[in-house]
Amino acid sequence: MSSLLSVSDLAKLQTSKYVNLGSLAILVFDYCITFSEEVQWTWFRSWDVTRVMFVISRYLPFAGVGMTAYDALRASNQCASTLEGNIIHIIGIVAAEGLLIIRTWAFWQKSKRLLIGLLVYSALTITAAIAADLSPTRLLPGEEPPLNTCYFESTRNGAVVYIFLAIFESVILFLTIYKRVHDYRDFRSGIVATLYYDGILYMLCILTITVANVIIGAALASAYSNLFDTCVTGCTLTA
Repeated sequence: MSSLLSVSDLAKLQTSKYVNLGSLAILVFDYCITFSEEVQWTWFRSWDVTRVMFVISRYLPFAGVGMTAYDALRASNQCASTLEGNIIHIIGIVAAEGLLIIRTWAFWQKSKRLLIGLLVYSALTITAAIAADLSPTRLLPGEEPPLNTCYFESTRNGAVVYIFLAIFESVILFLTIYKRVHDYRDFRSGIVATLYYDGILYMLCILTITVANVIIGAALASAYSNLFDTCVTGCTLTA
């Protein structure tokens, strides 16, 4: 692929940038309408692992999304380091997924075996995802971003990262559904029903976005590779 993009590719890049900036606006709007609930339910709680991960997943994405927005708005010939942004994204997603683990652990009556299993599995998932992202080998066939350029694009290996994430989220979703059906099928409590159904709906939403990133990264033009980058970060914020 030439280092100079065609008009069609530039239009695709522009669409990707618009979607990311739109996702930033949604993220800020979501923060504004949920701030009062955050104050009510978290500000006066003691500091523990859950609250620390909540604060990280709540506020760190703003730094990551801000860096993504800067990356989208800068000129293509102005290269900027993406290492800091990647680290922030990883920490924010890990914290949000950690909240999902805690919630699943609570659903399973705080089973130590389940908690250990999920922690080990999440560590393996994170390791595999980072290895795929840093791998110099092309793990999937297809068009790659032009060499020695700084366009708002990622390699096909990014799709492999989302594959690992999608599998992890599918496991969490399965464990939640299984517990609801197995232990609470005939339970009529409105609180329990709301807790499980809202949790399942949330998991389906973020899994849908993750799968969409797999499809975009693996099958569409590389100009679309970062289409939902901000959306992924923003959606984990409400975990």
